[in-house]
Amino acid sequence: MPDTRLTETAELFESRKQDHIRIALDPRTQAQGLSGLDRVRLTHEALPDTNFSEISISKNIFDLQLKAPLFISSMTAGNEKAALINSRLAEAAEARGWAMGVGSQRKELSRDASNEWKEIRKKSPKAVLLGNLGIAQVISSTTDQVSKLVDNLEATALFIHLNSLQEVLQKEGTPNFKGGLQAIEKIVRALKVPVIVKEVGCGISKSTVERLNDVGVFAVDVSGLGGTHWGRIEGLRSEPGDLYYEASQTFKDWGLSTVESLLLAKESPLKCQIWASGGVRSGLDAAKLLALNAEMVGVAKPLLEAALTGDKALQAVMEKFEFELRVSLFCTGLTNIEEFKQKRVWSWI
Repeated sequence: MPDTRLTETAELFESRKQDHIRIALDPRTQAQGLSGLDRVRLTHEALPDTNFSEISISKNIFDLQLKAPLFISSMTAGNEKAALINSRLAEAAEARGWAMGVGSQRKELSRDASNEWKEIRKKSPKAVLLGNLGIAQVISSTTDQVSKLVDNLEATALFIHLNSLQEVLQKEGTPNFKGGLQAIEKIVRALKVPVIVKEVGCGISKSTVERLNDVGVFAVDVSGLGGTHWGRIEGLRSEPGDLYYEASQTFKDWGLSTVESLLLAKESPLKCQIWASGGVRSGLDAAKLLALNAEMVGVAKPLLEAALTGDKALQAVMEKFEFELRVSLFCTGLTNIEEFKQKRVWSWI
């Protein structure tokens, strides 16, 4: 069967990116209740031997001291509305000491779109920004092209995102993944910054984590099922009865959950770090993933909603996440993030 996809023009690219922002907030895109987080309970400590004021959620990563083990997950880029969103997110990330994954830098490969990031970098010179490019583009690009994206952003690291379901259900998609592992290994060797491989909401299996570990990536973000589902988003860009819409309904719950992906990854002896995202809606959710030994936790939808409202709303949501994470530590009898690795403070419901 021939694959009759649309050839994406600059106009279609802009339209697709605007669709993504609009549709991502539609409740139908959420794989709610499938992350596995509701099955994890942290053990309450009624007599913690510490003061709340002594709780620390700081995290050392990339030889930098972040104020929290939280990062803004990659969401959007490449259009006027996205530029405003990313500017707000970067300023908030700098102010609160979070890392931030930027939206896909794909547009820069064919058009001069670097000014968007240069303007953001001017406003947020100390923000820890992580570049981002899809695996299909990594495969088809030279190492010099990818290096240029990192340099333009002054990125601390590079995300390579894996989005097989999204690409195959996208009418303009590029589901060309052959040679992906070799391309990742080539980029790992060529770049001067760490490489992090992430999914976009369908999880990563144990065997894939092991293969990525073997080629030397710095970290794998399992980004599991349970939050915004990009297969559903692409389906909602089509009409009922359309092939892509109907297939998206079949695959609307496709993926490995966030918790399942994290636990499977942790079964193997790994050199790379394991990060987690997918359905993280509170500081308590983040604490559960850290208790399961994730090194960093990513947040997306709550921050996108807040960023669309304004700077104050965004700061308030981030403050709430931090407070809830500190409360989780205090009420499990821990004083800092690293103690999650030393004590088992979780159980199954």
